[in-house]
Amino acid sequence: MAELPLFPFPGSSHRGPDPLFSRLRAEQPVVRVTTANGTPAWLITRHEDIRTALEDPRFSRAATYEPSAPQFEGLFQAPPGMIISLDPPDHTRLRSLAVQAFSPERIEDMRPRVRQLVDELLARVEKDAAEGPVDLLGDFTGPLALSVICELLGVPEQDRTVFHGWIRQFADVGGAQDEAVAAREQLGAYMAGLVEGKEQAPGDDVLSALIAARLGDDRLSTEELIGLGYTLLGAGGDSSASQLANSVLTLLARHRDVWQRLGEHPEEIPAAVEELLRGVNLLGDDTSGLPRIATEDITVGGVTIPAGDAVFLAFASANRDESVFADPDRLDFTRSHNPHLSFGHGIHRCLGGPLARIEIAVAVEELTRRYPDARLAVPEDELAWQRGDVNHRLVALPVLLHGGAPR
Repeated sequence: MAELPLFPFPGSSHRGPDPLFSRLRAEQPVVRVTTANGTPAWLITRHEDIRTALEDPRFSRAATYEPSAPQFEGLFQAPPGMIISLDPPDHTRLRSLAVQAFSPERIEDMRPRVRQLVDELLARVEKDAAEGPVDLLGDFTGPLALSVICELLGVPEQDRTVFHGWIRQFADVGGAQDEAVAAREQLGAYMAGLVEGKEQAPGDDVLSALIAARLGDDRLSTEELIGLGYTLLGAGGDSSASQLANSVLTLLARHRDVWQRLGEHPEEIPAAVEELLRGVNLLGDDTSGLPRIATEDITVGGVTIPAGDAVFLAFASANRDESVFADPDRLDFTRSHNPHLSFGHGIHRCLGGPLARIEIAVAVEELTRRYPDARLAVPEDELAWQRGDVNHRLVALPVLLHGGAPR
């Protein structure tokens, strides 16, 4: 294979990973790459090899924070100490406590409240729909994701407007850094007070359940609870809003027949949601999420990765692996075998995945049922994207809910 471009490769978008990944899966599924700041790393692209790496504790997340670890300027790295930044046994303890609050029963019990939030938001959106296009990102998918986070944390109704504002400032990659730092400090102080209040008067929310979680005499500290709160803000806020917005874009821009069919056959929505999760690439240009460090020599896919080297796992590439998914570059909304890795795998599999599925499913059900004639208000190639973000995130998603010709 010819010399590779610098990683991250420039050809990825919400539609899928750079076509180069297909060649790598076929010819060099475990390959040495050079990142944009000149630091070398390994890139793993096949589904089976990525699952293997995710199950192997020798690929360490915690080691990426050591002073001697390779550094990657411009690529996202979660703060140290968060659950996604830890290895066993620290990770095992934290996740064993956290999972008590994310039981399947508790998450499923949130479905009626998610539906209520969807109804409330669409009632507001409907008031503007008669006047012309509405921004489904700013007026629906973003507020929905943030409202669900507020429900999880038990943020009082009267605090939610200012809480939403802090989150937007904190998550605005292209905004002023001093404002982002200030928003993070305000969020941290608020969540510390929220934890203290829930300790005194628990509610029927996930934060209260996290506070109550016990392993013998062990419990989560205030700092750990705040860290989990930040994890929820990132994974459940921006990621959920972007995934839903990009999924709506995909359906309206290229699969309006599926949009209309889902409105008539809601029983098909669960399979469609899984295909949207597989085929609509959420991660930004690096397509691989967080780096890992090999703590000893490890052989994957017939290639030995030396101890101390950094490794990236290309989840978007795994979701297009021809050996796992038939006709992987085509969105098949009735696909029955769909073991995608969009929520990860192994010990770091996303705790909030089941709730994200509920959010997307309920939102798609209501949007397709209420607005069968919805269409984009502008050509797809005129939509603006937030550059340099962790996710492929739209600036806005203008939609004509009741049809009409796009401009």
